[in-house]
Amino acid sequence: MNFSKYHAKPVTIDGIRFASQKEGSRYCELKVLARAGKISDLQLQVPFVLSKAHRRTGEKRMTSGKKYVADFVYYDCINKRQVVEDVKGFRTKEYLVKREWMFEKYGIEIHEV
Repeated sequence: MNFSKYHAKPVTIDGIRFASQKEGSRYCELKVLARAGKISDLQLQVPFVLSKAHRRTGEKRMTSGKKYVADFVYYDCINKRQVVEDVKGFRTKEYLVKREWMFEKYGIEIHEV
């Protein structure tokens, strides 16, 4: 069995591999909400570009771009808004920086589950 460095156990549901059982369980919950008409347009692993790759003046190598990949993005039919959601077992420093960057660049507050 393959474990991540944070000991999350991967799981496959509907032929989709999730990084953790918690993420897989949340997917099942969201499917129920979608069937009930409470959410729509459910998307998985949605990338948001935070910065593009670029070359710094005088450097030969390209600096890689940064992106944040949301676990789930969907439309909340009750509150009439788009939700960007991340299933968290552990908040890394990198995630916290990207969360702030998402708000600064897109005005999006990530909903953590």
